[in-house]
Amino acid sequence: MKTQIKKLSKSQIEIEIELSSEEFTGIFEETIFNLGKDLEIEGFRKGKVPKEIIERDIGQEKILKEAAERAIKESYVRVVLENKIEVLGQPEIEILPPTTFQENRLEPATSRKSGGGFKFRAKTAVLPEIQLPDYRKIASQIRKREVFVEEKEIEEALKWLQKSRAKFSQIERSAQKGDFVEIEFDCPQIENGKRQKDGFLLSQGHLILGFEEKLEGMKQGEEKEFSLEFPEQHFQKNVAGQRVNFRVKMISVQKMELPEINDQFAKSLGQFEDLNSLKENIKKGIKLEKGILEKQRIRQEILQKIVEEISWEIPETLIEAEKNRIVEDLKKQVADRLKISFEQYLEKINKSEKDLKDSFQAEAERRIKNFLILKEISKNENIKVSEEEIKEEINKILKNYPDIAKTEKELDPQKLKDYYEEVIKNEKVFQLLESLTLK
Repeated sequence: MKTQIKKLSKSQIEIEIELSSEEFTGIFEETIFNLGKDLEIEGFRKGKVPKEIIERDIGQEKILKEAAERAIKESYVRVVLENKIEVLGQPEIEILPPTTFQENRLEPATSRKSGGGFKFRAKTAVLPEIQLPDYRKIASQIRKREVFVEEKEIEEALKWLQKSRAKFSQIERSAQKGDFVEIEFDCPQIENGKRQKDGFLLSQGHLILGFEEKLEGMKQGEEKEFSLEFPEQHFQKNVAGQRVNFRVKMISVQKMELPEINDQFAKSLGQFEDLNSLKENIKKGIKLEKGILEKQRIRQEILQKIVEEISWEIPETLIEAEKNRIVEDLKKQVADRLKISFEQYLEKINKSEKDLKDSFQAEAERRIKNFLILKEISKNENIKVSEEEIKEEINKILKNYPDIAKTEKELDPQKLKDYYEEVIKNEKVFQLLESLTLK
């Protein structure tokens, strides 16, 4: 087998493969056997039909087509694996002369008996090669920020806990700021005038500016009509910059009673001896969360600075695949969190699926660049992941996320392994880069 690999622009390659007459004849013979093993001919046992009869019964043209497809698949895969080529998607195949099989049809003058071989060209996109800058130097110039917690942050967290433990009681008076209200409302320009229900604290900025002020002074059972002007930049394009009419009915008005923040309040929340121990626990939680955010900031800053030092030529097929992946993930989130169909979601944001996918162009490119950088660094640093590490990570995920554990049997074990191998490898790369940053 003769092979010639040629690099093209935009991270594409061209592979020419030529099989000798002997090589293609061997594939042709095997194809005859495979096509004839289930053939039933009177006077012969199944699988024992002579090849001359098989050729006559099936037809040489069909055999040649099957043999050509087999030759292409087997030789292409072999060349890709032997040369460690990281291909993207399916290749474009072109049959080349001289060959036994031309233009998708049998040519009598060049039958397999004429001594011709088989030659074809495969064109495919590959993972782009990148020339990494001095990433160690780049990481060493990034400074970590000190993580600390302010007293006001602890106080805000306490107030949130206080509100989460509030008691509500029905009252007869008019609604005022700080009350919890339940309403029914509709608007001709929103949800096609569908009657909707909602509940919230007045003066919390829950809806469009001015909406809650119109509810102040309303009593249970009272109805009211009013109009408000929506901002020009409102996410619902069909009402942005327009004056919109509302019809509201007050279902209930409730007074919110907040518990006092003291030692007793702290004890009611769990294993806390007093208010100070609760505050200390809150402080640790906020600091941990800030530490995670700071780690993410450092990682993204390092990657961004590396990205800026590289000349990129990313195949469009890779970008399209990533955009499709983002859209598919979004579809799952919409179904799981919003509990609506994707079509309804598109209608709410006033976009087509194509518009939405196109809007992910920059994000798709960012993800691909980060992936390629991490992959190249792990190769340069010879970062390895053991079977035990992969197994431990999978078990940890399955333990912490029962929903994933339920679907474990439906997952491809090899894909699961490959995925977590990449996750662990990326984490090791990030840890290496973080260790180089300025303290």
